[in-house]
Amino acid sequence: MKKIYLVLFILGFLFWGDLHGQTTGTGSPGLRIDVTGSNEEGDFGVAIQLVVAMTILTMGPSVIMMMTCFTRIVIVLGFVRNAIGVNAAPSSQIIVGLALFLTFFVMGPVWDRIYDDAVTPYMDATMKSGDALLLATAHMKDFMMNQTRQEDAQFFLEISRQGAMTRDELPLSIVVPSFVLSELRTAFQMGFLIFIPFIIVDFIVASSLMSMGMMMMPPVVISMPFKLLLFVLVDGWYLVIQSVVNSFNVA
Repeated sequence: MKKIYLVLFILGFLFWGDLHGQTTGTGSPGLRIDVTGSNEEGDFGVAIQLVVAMTILTMGPSVIMMMTCFTRIVIVLGFVRNAIGVNAAPSSQIIVGLALFLTFFVMGPVWDRIYDDAVTPYMDATMKSGDALLLATAHMKDFMMNQTRQEDAQFFLEISRQGAMTRDELPLSIVVPSFVLSELRTAFQMGFLIFIPFIIVDFIVASSLMSMGMMMMPPVVISMPFKLLLFVLVDGWYLVIQSVVNSFNVA
């Protein structure tokens, strides 16, 4: 049961019951919650399916942030904004929105495989919900492990004291934190590389002002237009987004 709780939100959309509003016999508006299903062997009970459907509503943001490429993308885009020095442009809403759309783009092949291999057979009643859940979890694990550094997975495996395991045997309790740690490390490495050219511009401007005796002039006032010009001339947004998307190992 512990493993089930760790992966409930991955296939929560598979277990929606027939929740729909209807009209009562007298013609007055009403709401009827109809939960249908079976308790056959190998399938989750109707009650569990309903719990999963309600849980996914609150855990959806955590899924997007912790088990997809969203973390790396939004951190890198935030570094770009801070490196330029314009904290209000683009706004946080635009940064998050762009990160979400890029996440959907990068995760598209993975979600397509989940839909074809797990969702469609489950909807056609040719696969039990438990089997569909395990299959979808395997696809998500493959994506996360492809982005995870071996030393990060080994670190969490050691502190959990679960013994040596193969890649396929690793539980989500090891895979998810290892994936998040690797994403944070990669994002900060990319952010450091983004900062380097802008730091050089700041250094040149500060040295020039000091040599002219204008020590009271804030360097950022002069350097920010030059950093914007540099970013536009090299087509910065294209280079950043291209680098971030290509950094993911999606088969």
